[in-house]
Amino acid sequence: MPTDVIMPQMGESIFEGTITKWLKKAGDRVEKDEPLFEISTDKVDAEIPSPAAGVLTEIKIAVGATVEVNTVVAVISERGGAFSASTTAAGGAVLPTLVSTPSASAVRSATVPPKAELAAPQATQRSSPLVRRIAKENNLDLNRIVGTGSDGRITKEDVMRYLSERGPGSGAAKAGLAATQVPVPREPQPLSKMRAIIAQRMVESMQISPHVHIVYKVDMTRIVRLREREKARFEQRHGVKLTYMPFIATAAIEMLGKFPIVNASLVDGAIQYHQNIHLGIAVALEWGLIVPVVKQAERRDFVGLAQAIADLAGRARAKKLLPDEASGSTFTLTNSGIFGEEFGTPIINQPESAILAIGSLRKEPVVLTDAEDNDTIAIRSVQYFCLGFDHRTIDGADAGKFMGAFKQTLETWDKPIG
Repeated sequence: MPTDVIMPQMGESIFEGTITKWLKKAGDRVEKDEPLFEISTDKVDAEIPSPAAGVLTEIKIAVGATVEVNTVVAVISERGGAFSASTTAAGGAVLPTLVSTPSASAVRSATVPPKAELAAPQATQRSSPLVRRIAKENNLDLNRIVGTGSDGRITKEDVMRYLSERGPGSGAAKAGLAATQVPVPREPQPLSKMRAIIAQRMVESMQISPHVHIVYKVDMTRIVRLREREKARFEQRHGVKLTYMPFIATAAIEMLGKFPIVNASLVDGAIQYHQNIHLGIAVALEWGLIVPVVKQAERRDFVGLAQAIADLAGRARAKKLLPDEASGSTFTLTNSGIFGEEFGTPIINQPESAILAIGSLRKEPVVLTDAEDNDTIAIRSVQYFCLGFDHRTIDGADAGKFMGAFKQTLETWDKPIG
């Protein structure tokens, strides 16, 4: 008996979804729970598994079409047959279907119209041409880079993260993004569903909140040395890499507890103080940006926070996030420094009142003053942090106190890391 494949409802507030890719084509055999197609909603991008095992006999909705939840997008039958062409309601696109026939050879000889390619899956690759170009120009061995994309695929973010942590290999043309030349499309490209939503929300945020930004330089030498000593043991013991993000997140969470106004929201003309800290971690994707949320982050210790951040970021890149895991944040961290910039001036993630941008970590000469007021110059690992805040809710004095305490916590780090 045929099984209808429907557009799922990915959360209570989500009423439609856009099909961004078919991972199978009509005539392909699929297993139950095998990824069948990808969708984009106003919360997450996700892979949708097949509800049954069988043959994908009909694709009803073309790539790029947006339909309401519970709409039938495809049909799976227990047995297959030969191709025939039919016109669907999705913008008149011609998609392949199957008709019952006992002849298996008919499938091979069927004529598929050119537009059927709209539904054809793209071959899965370990890395994209852009990734391979970045690796070549920076003399990197891709076999040494762990891919976080679907099926272990190495993404641009994986390569840039590797570069930021270890630098280019010997003989590289240039380090980082500047070494690459990305081909420029020759014709206009429509915004993806995610990009359109990002554009809308950024404009709305700038219209809603009077943005103010302050930048602090933090001496991270103490943490750099601690991480270098402990990273191998930490990963072996806890199963996740020891990055700088849990140090930064821990300091931010502690300061949000001391300065709750920075964790507040302005709702209907009143300041709403949140009882919990739901920490958003902005994750750059090849196709856009998403903000997974560590719920009740104040209840997690250092190890739990590191594990939660790694898990959410990995599943965001693999399109495995649930809708509730990408909503409800009260404060956001965004790591723009991974691309080499000293600091960025971020746009507030509504309805939050503040967002903290993390700049790149680099060595600089710094003047140090000892207890007897003697000055010396030393090479230190420093990082710039920019707090963007809504001036309707947060005054400059409160923002300065928050950042001053945040800076001191990182520079004098004395907390156990597990």
